[in-house]
Amino acid sequence: MPAKNYKSWLETAITALSQSPEPKVDAMALLAFVTQKSKAQIMAFDDSILTPKQVQTLNTLLARRLKGEPLAYILGERGFWDLDLKVSPATLIPRADTEILVEQALRLVYQKIAVGIEHLKLLDLGTGTGAIALALGYELKGKIKAEIWGVDFKQEALALAQENAKRYQLKEVHFQQSNWFSRLNGEFDFILTNPPYIAPNDPHLSQGDLRFEPLSALVAEEEGFADLFHIIDNAPKFLKNSGYLLLEHGYQQANKLREYFSLRNWQQITTVQDYAGLERVTFAQKASLKV
Repeated sequence: MPAKNYKSWLETAITALSQSPEPKVDAMALLAFVTQKSKAQIMAFDDSILTPKQVQTLNTLLARRLKGEPLAYILGERGFWDLDLKVSPATLIPRADTEILVEQALRLVYQKIAVGIEHLKLLDLGTGTGAIALALGYELKGKIKAEIWGVDFKQEALALAQENAKRYQLKEVHFQQSNWFSRLNGEFDFILTNPPYIAPNDPHLSQGDLRFEPLSALVAEEEGFADLFHIIDNAPKFLKNSGYLLLEHGYQQANKLREYFSLRNWQQITTVQDYAGLERVTFAQKASLKV
């Protein structure tokens, strides 16, 4: 059997992955991971011969991808914001749409910086890989004195988040075990969260990457609203006056969430669309106490 080079293995893998949404992207990512070469290096030297061990490893990883296992779990890493974060099946895979949550928080943070505020406390509920907390820490480092906390009820998730923080030397970001607000004290200027918001009977749970991700990070009772409502109800106790709560949610949940926020006297209720034009993030401001 002739030796495989980069080009011939890619062609075989792309054909095998024809049912994948992005066969070439998947195949290239696997080859780059195993060979430790960049995409440019692979393309420039596509006649390079793979060792038998590399071919064996590549074929094992390819078989996992053909079964639908997410590429992020196979490689153990996923890009988010400007960070490459370690991921595992204990956590949700960070997604581009969650960057909108970070963008909106930063926009509001910069408004506070503009009026002379020098210190802020931010909280990421259900931090998972630490993606939201670490993106905020990475972006705000050197711009303002920011104290950022990420909490999760899973020890495996916290260990992963702490590893990611160490990788980028983000000492301003701290992690603590807590089931939502259960072990928290103090008040924050911003609370952000991408909580479970999929209904238990949603057919998407049996499709794509969701089949492999932890249900505890995906599914909520009350048609997906239970955790969202719990957070809205309890956040005021942990927010400073005029502090903000920012929620990621399902694309059909925005109307009900806006109504829920309004009934509980939140102010400045705003929904922002994701990159596909779907309503994805809703945020609101805690009402100031009247003097």
